[in-house]
Amino acid sequence: MTLRRPLLALAAFAATFGAIAADFAFRDGDRVVFLGDSITEQRLYTTYVEAYVLTRHPDWSLTFRNVGWGGDTAWLRQRAHPDEGRLFAAEGEALDGIVTNAVARGLGRDVLPHRPTVVTVKFGMNDHSYQKFRPDIFRAYARSQAEISRQLQAAGARVTFLTPQPIEERRADPDKDDRNLSLRQFSDGLKDVAAKTGAGFVDQFQPFMDLMLTARAKDPKAFIGGGDAVHPGPSGQLLMAWAVLKGLGATAPVSAVSVDAAGSKSSAEGCTVSNLKVSADGVSFDRLDAALPFPVDDRAVPALGLAPVLADLSRYTLTVTGLPEGDYEVGVDGETTLKTNSKALAEGVDLTRDAGAVTRQAQDVLKGVFRKNDVYFERWRGVQLYNFPGWAKGPEAETRRAAELQRLDTEVANLEKRLDESRKPRSHTFTVRKAK
Repeated sequence: MTLRRPLLALAAFAATFGAIAADFAFRDGDRVVFLGDSITEQRLYTTYVEAYVLTRHPDWSLTFRNVGWGGDTAWLRQRAHPDEGRLFAAEGEALDGIVTNAVARGLGRDVLPHRPTVVTVKFGMNDHSYQKFRPDIFRAYARSQAEISRQLQAAGARVTFLTPQPIEERRADPDKDDRNLSLRQFSDGLKDVAAKTGAGFVDQFQPFMDLMLTARAKDPKAFIGGGDAVHPGPSGQLLMAWAVLKGLGATAPVSAVSVDAAGSKSSAEGCTVSNLKVSADGVSFDRLDAALPFPVDDRAVPALGLAPVLADLSRYTLTVTGLPEGDYEVGVDGETTLKTNSKALAEGVDLTRDAGAVTRQAQDVLKGVFRKNDVYFERWRGVQLYNFPGWAKGPEAETRRAAELQRLDTEVANLEKRLDESRKPRSHTFTVRKAK
């Protein structure tokens, strides 16, 4: 419990994003698939995106599946195994044939069976082959991305391309790294593909690069992503999710309560307030929200000091005016959650991380999403795609596979049912009392 700055200070920093959607990319009833490489397979940025949508829209019916695969590319290398020598040399009809076949095979097995209504596609890191820009590889990349968009849209899915984030070597000028210069060209080319195919586009490369450069200007040894140069850890992936969600049209407001202690009255947005009581030492009221604040992975908290993640994605606010000057304690259900002062309360404080039982409920949703996604990954990669050795193949092995798939499908369904229950907001009693 620490003294927090008012909301106005949190909103001071602004970042530039490649595309800000006019409307949120997700809708009630959506079946969402995240397609990508090892950075998607890490199940970090995708889990943060999923947790945002589930907590912000607790009444929506939604499913999310992650089919990221380490080492994969836009031509679905890991799923269809095309001859890359032929692919990079091909042009025209020859290129079309290779790409169409590879994409159809990969999507047909791993994506289309989910009957997706939304697919985010994040390739480029492996595609650029970790070297200077190569036009032959980019030609295959652009044609493959266009084919992914075409086939998914033909199946009824809304498609959004996500650029890769930059590589983060420990150097003062990551923007001069040949690999990042190549990734920038791949990303710019992807924007053109999106425009031509009617797909959405989110550039997370530049926001991440800007944050790296800002950090390096202060400390040449700064390393904002955690993990390794290619695979950011939780902090870096929260920064990625921040950029992705903003690009997908995510907004900040969760709910807001404003109390005029002097006039003994309140107003609310995104929630209802009841049982307002004003006394000489503060106020109390019951608050029932329509949504939960964005849950932040404890491992990713350092990201909050690098970008305005909460200011952009989670405004869960309380404003109290008319209080006598001095220090105050905010409490939820009898638990002191924030120490602040009358000036900050009059300007408004964000309680996303300081709402006690409310914050913990959102965190429990995040934990549930991680658990469900881990079980699905085991179902898909560990059982569905498991390749029995020759001596173990046969009807008995396939019968056991079918039984295990059914068991894991049931577990995923049960976990999703619990998620639906755990993300329903509950009523809580808030208090603002003079500090003792």
